[in-house]
Amino acid sequence: MTRRTFIGSTTAACATAWLHAEEKPAAKPEPATGLDFPPMDFHVHLDKSTIDAVLALPQARGVKFGIVEHAGTKENKYPTVLSNDEELGRYLDMLAGKPVFRGVQAEWVDWTSGFSTAALAKLDYVLTDTMTLPGKDGRRTKLWEKDVESLVDMADKQAFMDRFVDWHVQVISRQPIDILANTSWLPAPLAADYDAFWTPARVQKVVDAAVKHRVALEISSSYKLPKLPFLKIAKAAGVKFSFGSNGRYPKMGLLDYSIAMAKELGLKRSDMFMPAPDGQKAVQRWKRP
Repeated sequence: MTRRTFIGSTTAACATAWLHAEEKPAAKPEPATGLDFPPMDFHVHLDKSTIDAVLALPQARGVKFGIVEHAGTKENKYPTVLSNDEELGRYLDMLAGKPVFRGVQAEWVDWTSGFSTAALAKLDYVLTDTMTLPGKDGRRTKLWEKDVESLVDMADKQAFMDRFVDWHVQVISRQPIDILANTSWLPAPLAADYDAFWTPARVQKVVDAAVKHRVALEISSSYKLPKLPFLKIAKAAGVKFSFGSNGRYPKMGLLDYSIAMAKELGLKRSDMFMPAPDGQKAVQRWKRP
């Protein structure tokens, strides 16, 4: 089962305006959201669809999309996995000239091995998550699988949680990413006790890593995470935020939870992630080991 299976159960006249929306400070709240910035969904997949079909959706008139495709080694099992400069180039060409941001969803911690820095620098941003973890045998294990407890040691759930928090820090600190997606998601055996496992100290550890390495935290409308207490700690620390639907056609751009949390937190344009200019992107700041 892939993450896509697990989760998935503007017009041309608007294009130019959206491409430059981030450059123009809003004088008053956006009428559709009540926020002082236009909503942007940086976590959109093109599964079983096309870029033109996605841009024809009604919500595409009110939300700018960031498209992501999985990137990493072929050991990662998804319908499409970009693994080298040539494949990445074809993907970027497919999105060229479209009013979208161009990103990838990085898989595992070795994902950069097939790409040159020059090729990666053509992306607007890189997004990843922590939902794949080394299992008992050391191999990458998808934490959303039903048999996860047979693959990953969770007998002592508090000990697992400490390890999982350390994994968040490793993912944030050891690779060139811009956004941590699905932030604070927990595997099923722990999810019901979210508040007990995400203690303030654990949240702070992840937040401190995000601030140090200039990684934005996604407010996920698909998972309705992170919860408000987590987000308050992140905001107080100066974290940047992004919105994400993790949407597959036609559900991309539906950001109700993200927008609600932004209002609750009083987020402004200055709190939100925007792709860095050329020369300052994470992939350009990063030094290969």
